[in-house]
Amino acid sequence: MWISDQWKEYEVIDASDGEKLERWGDYILIRPDPQVIWSTPKTDPRWRRSDARYARSNTGGGHWNEHRLPEHWALHYRELTFLIKPMNFKHTGVFPEQAVNWDFITDTVRAANRPVNVLNLFAYTGGATLAAAAGGASVCHVDAAKGMVQMARDNARASGLENAPIRWIVDDCGKFVERELRRGKRYDAVIMDPPSYGRGPSGEVWKLETSLWPFLEQVSRVLSDHPLFVLVNSYTTGLAPSVVGYMLDSILTKRYGGHTESQELGLPVTDSGLFLPCGATGRWIAN
Repeated sequence: MWISDQWKEYEVIDASDGEKLERWGDYILIRPDPQVIWSTPKTDPRWRRSDARYARSNTGGGHWNEHRLPEHWALHYRELTFLIKPMNFKHTGVFPEQAVNWDFITDTVRAANRPVNVLNLFAYTGGATLAAAAGGASVCHVDAAKGMVQMARDNARASGLENAPIRWIVDDCGKFVERELRRGKRYDAVIMDPPSYGRGPSGEVWKLETSLWPFLEQVSRVLSDHPLFVLVNSYTTGLAPSVVGYMLDSILTKRYGGHTESQELGLPVTDSGLFLPCGATGRWIAN
């Protein structure tokens, strides 16, 4: 398991009965987590005095209860700054377990000692984009949600990266990759965080179990002659990290050499001393 344990302003305090108790800077949140199927005593007093709690609805979705939060506030990770904003479907705009991937991205780009052009697909609010830019890369940030791209731009500004070489693209990722292939555009690294399920602009159905393999094959064709890495995240329940690694090996290692690593992502839980699993990541890395 790759553990994101370098946070100073974020922590998972405790986890029990389908929920996690978190500290986001000065604020305490309680959010549901499907991985938390154990029932341990909730002895930490902050369970009873949180600033906000997200409650799921029986009809789908949910809402924030006991909401004593500002509209947004800043959270820092190393040289990056993120604006935290509680949103629908329990999200805050940041997935803290991705910090270990941000470290990998920044360190790998810096160690390349050459210009690096990065494509970030399904890029959300820009954690990986900012990590790549902080390492010195030029980045193309693509997400279909205009609001998420705007949040990513706000995060870049908050991080002092507003003048970094980042292209901000609001587009369907599949359609964008098709156009880049026609244009002959190539990238030294690709990052993607595809959804489990979705629909394209013309009603096309995206289902990760059947769509990821052909999409990964297509994306591999936008790589440069000397690619640096490809990183794939997945939050799809039941998808083992080794499956992501197998796909990367099958498509990229056979073509370029290098090697593949894959692991669960995790966050330390302060009260128990254990680690909360938070999804899967596969990395293909050039030697």
